[in-house]
Amino acid sequence: MTTTPIADYAMLSDRHSAALVARDGTIEWLCMPRFDSPSVFAAMLDDDAGSWSIRPAAPYRVSRHYMDATLVLQTVFETGTGAVVLTDAMATGADPDPHRLGAAAPHTLLRSVMCVRGSAEVEIRYRPRPEYGLVTPLLSRMDGGVRARGGSGRIVLSSPVELEIARDEAVGTVALEAGEVLRFALCWAALDQPDPGRRSPEEIAADLEATLTSWRAWSRVHQAYEGPYLDLVRHSGRVLQGLSYQPTGAIVAAPTTSLPEEAGGMRNWDYRYAWVRDASFTMDALWVAACPDEAEEFFSFMTTAAATYEPGRALQIMFGVGGEHDLTERELPHLRGWRDSRPVRTGNDAWRQAQIDVYGALLGAAGRLADQLTWIDPDERGFLAALADAAACQWSRPDHGIWEIRGDPRHYVYSKVMCWVALDRAIELADRLDAAERVPRWQQARDEIRRAVLRDGWSAEAGAFTQAFHSADLDASVLMMPIVGFLPADDPRMLATIDAIAKRLTGENGLVYRYRADDGLEGGEGTFVLCTFWLAQALALAGRVGQAREVFESAVSLTNDVGLLAEEIDPVTGEQLGNFPQAFSHIGLVNAAWAIDGALSEGQILC
Repeated sequence: MTTTPIADYAMLSDRHSAALVARDGTIEWLCMPRFDSPSVFAAMLDDDAGSWSIRPAAPYRVSRHYMDATLVLQTVFETGTGAVVLTDAMATGADPDPHRLGAAAPHTLLRSVMCVRGSAEVEIRYRPRPEYGLVTPLLSRMDGGVRARGGSGRIVLSSPVELEIARDEAVGTVALEAGEVLRFALCWAALDQPDPGRRSPEEIAADLEATLTSWRAWSRVHQAYEGPYLDLVRHSGRVLQGLSYQPTGAIVAAPTTSLPEEAGGMRNWDYRYAWVRDASFTMDALWVAACPDEAEEFFSFMTTAAATYEPGRALQIMFGVGGEHDLTERELPHLRGWRDSRPVRTGNDAWRQAQIDVYGALLGAAGRLADQLTWIDPDERGFLAALADAAACQWSRPDHGIWEIRGDPRHYVYSKVMCWVALDRAIELADRLDAAERVPRWQQARDEIRRAVLRDGWSAEAGAFTQAFHSADLDASVLMMPIVGFLPADDPRMLATIDAIAKRLTGENGLVYRYRADDGLEGGEGTFVLCTFWLAQALALAGRVGQAREVFESAVSLTNDVGLLAEEIDPVTGEQLGNFPQAFSHIGLVNAAWAIDGALSEGQILC
């Protein structure tokens, strides 16, 4: 059974795919060539599903960090006789244009280990298991490495150490003295492509240098945020960029599947897809943490992926990173799951749900990025205008809500508010969308939504806005009401809602639950990182900056040693839970820090 804590992982990304590296130098997750491709290594979900470790043979102490302004990871192992540094990266390829980070990515994982003090014996253990561990490939020696045959791709490991092949793995041990370095590369190619071949140590060194240069060029050109929590915000911007799929502009919710919301539970979902909501919020956060010059690709992707969209029919809420519509869920019973959390799933049946908040998410991002909408073509203008028409047409329907509750549709307050956002932003953008004639109709629908939410979304019993119309159940999603401008944060009803959520939805760890109402699924879940940042953001907007900072700092204190956050936090142990790293969590961090900065700059400090 795999027992690696979720917080022990660090992410590598080439903006095509991602790898997760544990603190002990083991790659426990790698999909090629896309985020949602079958895995090459999946020890994260089952010990026998593939891994690749490089670490000292003797007992060691570990520290690690991302190299400055990059997603290149360095792990420092200190032993009784010396110290070695392991450097890991997904090669981005060399491209002189910093706006095209990852455009030339060669689907290659780079690893180098250098002895920096004394001497150390290093062990290498390589166990590829393509297709989520279903395939045990045939390993064979080649000049300067190991070739793996089996499954849907060609995998070549370039190794300066002659590894011994023992059935289903390649292993080796090498003694290093101070100054000596070993360079490895794992290259992947589809069966219909040429064999990727061996990479020389010099080529691997050049690939790593090009990757460092590309990330630093991107960070230098894009990252201008100068407010509080600067390092956290800029790092989150890089994480969000690392979750984007360069070829299409899609953005995944997380690079993993089936990391659970409760250890041993069954709330295990595949997040390696582009949710309209999550991706739109990511573009919104990149407006703060980094110049979102990928906005053109993003809106083009959404327009193309939703090409069959009709205003009378609900927009599909998520797509594959290549624009695929059918994301049918299936279970992988041969995998035991992280800490026996079953089932392990690929695909996600939420793609079938109606979630009418997505119109507001997309048009909200368009509103934030309005200055960049000069490039959109007639199809994209028509698509955005149709979203507003859909919000006007569908806002009164029940849906499954932001949390994708797998029960009967309801009239969720958040969904209604986001339909209001869709219409409000469309009205602002009407001239740019060539839709001025639709404004009176949009204004009428927007006003109807506002009246309905204020009338039916408020509960006298709860003393707050609640999860659904005529319900007394609290839901943290209504914290978005002041964030999107539906009500001022200092409106008495909003202040009462903020206080109710802070008091009744906050766990012992100071973080916020999404809700506590029965959602029809077995098991429980942890406190939700995004919701905690929403609370901090709402408090900042209300001028309660001291409280906002307390909530914010409670959340960021639970980032792992390399600044990454999962979806949830166990309220008792403080352990990270859920798919990792989670875009939502880093989006929340960026926006809450920005709101705190804004409140401080404007002197809106009440407490």
